Formats: sequence, C-alpha cells, structure tokens
Amino acid sequence: MSPENSQTDAFVEAVPTKYWHLLDDGRVQCDLCPRFCKLHEGQRGLCFVRANYQGKMVLTTWGRSSGFVIDPIEKKPLNHFLPGTPVLSFGTAGCNLACKFCQNWDISKSREMDTLMDLATPEKLAYKAKELGCRSIAFTYNDPVIFHEYAIDVAQACHEHDIKTVAVTAGYVCPEPRTEFYRYMDAANVDLKAFSERFYKKITGSHLQPVLETLTYLKHETDVWFELTTLLIPGENDSEQEVTEMCQWVVEHLGPDVPMHFSVFHPDWKMMDKPSTPPKTVRRARDIAIEQGVRYAYVGNMHDMQADSTWCHQCGSLLIGRDWYRLSAWQLDEAGCCLNCGTPCAGVFESMPGHWGPQRVLVDMA
Repeated sequence: MSPENSQTDAFVEAVPTKYWHLLDDGRVQCDLCPRFCKLHEGQRGLCFVRANYQGKMVLTTWGRSSGFVIDPIEKKPLNHFLPGTPVLSFGTAGCNLACKFCQNWDISKSREMDTLMDLATPEKLAYKAKELGCRSIAFTYNDPVIFHEYAIDVAQACHEHDIKTVAVTAGYVCPEPRTEFYRYMDAANVDLKAFSERFYKKITGSHLQPVLETLTYLKHETDVWFELTTLLIPGENDSEQEVTEMCQWVVEHLGPDVPMHFSVFHPDWKMMDKPSTPPKTVRRARDIAIEQGVRYAYVGNMHDMQADSTWCHQCGSLLIGRDWYRLSAWQLDEAGCCLNCGTPCAGVFESMPGHWGPQRVLVDMA
C-alpha cells in the first residue's frame, strides 16, 4: 500500500517512537507491523497516525481520542474476563489494515485530525476509570497496535490504580513490538478474520500468518487472557470447511479453552453489496466449534440466550447466563468452578460478577 501524504506542520504534537529504521535512500521504514511502510519526509503510513517527521518516525495521536464510552465488557466481546463489569473504552483514528467490511470505518478510516478532539493523558484516563467504577480500560474501535506508545503509557498508569487493560485488535504486529505491547495488557480480543490467505489479502490488505503467530505467542508466552472473534461474511469466510479448519487449528495450537465468538455481518463501508449473515450460519459455526472440541463458543450481533451463555464443558450445567449484555445467571463458586460438578471454567473471574448490564454511557473527559 502507498503511504498517505501529509503536511509536516500537522505533527506539532507528535511523540517519538522506536520501531523504525533509516533506509539508504533517506526514507524511514516503520517496523511496528508487517506492512513495513517506507516513508519520505512528511508522509504518513497507511495507518495514518505514524509519520516521518524530520527523518524520524513519530506518533501523531498521543493523548488524543475519538471519544470515551463506558461499555459492558461483554461488548468487546470478552465473556470470560471480569463478567458484568464496566469498561472505559476509547480509540484514536486510523488502522493498519484495510478491511472492506469495517464496522467502525468512520474512526478507523478517518484521515481527519478533527476526529481526535478528546484529549486525555494516561494519568487522567486511569483516574477517570477508577472514579467511574470501571474495572478495566479497553483500547478499541480502531487497532491499538498503531498507537502503541500511548496504549502502553495508559496501561502503566492504569495498573498503578488496579485498573486492568484490554486490547481489541487484529493481531497484525511485528514480534519485537508485540512482546513489549502485551507485557502491559491483561486481556485481548483478537479478530481472527478468516482462515485463508486469500481472504486476508483480498479483503483486509494484510496476511494471515502474522496473526496466527500473534495468537500462538499470546497462548504460549504470555499470561494475557484472550478470546477470538470472527465476523462471518456470506460467500467469503463462512463455509463449513473453512470454519472447521479454523476451529481445528485453534484447538491444536491454542487449546480448547480459548473462547470463540462468531458474529453476524451487516453490510458496511465497501461491502454494501453483501447480504447480512443468516443467523443459522452463525449458529452452525458455533456448533462446528463445539464439535471440534472448543469448550466455549458464542454468537454475536444477534440475540440467542442459549448461544450467548456459558455452559460447563464437563456436566453441561449453565454457568453464566446472558441476555444480550445482561447477566441472567451466575453459577460459579469463588474459585470460578462449576457449582454443580466443581470443574473449573477458564477465564479471569472475581468472587462475584459485576452488574453493569447493557448500559452505554458517553464520558466527557473534561
């Protein structure tokens, strides 16, 4: 992809970064993600927020956001991480992928700095989250990989106040920055957008293998709790064969305890010609996941209490009932085990669930 051109006078509030190197021809190469944008002076990468300024790679959006919202943690979606609790959520602008179906395109595809009118230092964010009773902060709406430095600074401030941090990401990042980034994250939801290189290249302008490497890294080299989400698009990534191969890979390489969410696609951005996903397709994907050994499989963007709830993989008892984003039942003991048979439920649980429910509250950082 060609980098975006920009005027250098837009970089007055930029902060320095470290994942880049100077090329022999004078350009700067970004080494944050596998896109490896090579930029002349004054150019921005495809992500829009990283730029070559005075021969160095800078982040142009530190401390700036497109807005702050309190969401239920289940909306990220995370069903096994502090259920029922509120999470202070925000994003910036831009993205390092080019998904034609982007559901947050007004933020992730934005090329306007006016999108980023809300200002907040890491310390202010951490204080505000604690003041509002949030158990965590989520970097979401666009991929936090591209505002790496800001996300880490916020995470460090949050941990000083016992606030957890959540990354909602596509997992498209290089090994060295990935290691640093996840050192400060407590949980993640990773979009496993499909299970074919064709889809990644054609529909997202990226590649599958780096995402798989991020997932195996998270599982085997970190303590980060993570869950997977796949938006099923008719005719693109929804075949039973592809879903089966994906679930087999997840169980083999990540284990049976990693939750999988299969979501309904709605026409958006540059894929308005595609129909919405039939609910039966999403339910079938969940069934396939369970057949392949996935212990916790869910549906998204549709109402199905059975498929939204968490069930004990040993005895079949209901563990956590969900009605949209409202918890309707809680059958775990203080250790996170099934009250009926004592089998542990994988996840990060407190002795009692939260009671935030489906509320979505806008936050004025001022």
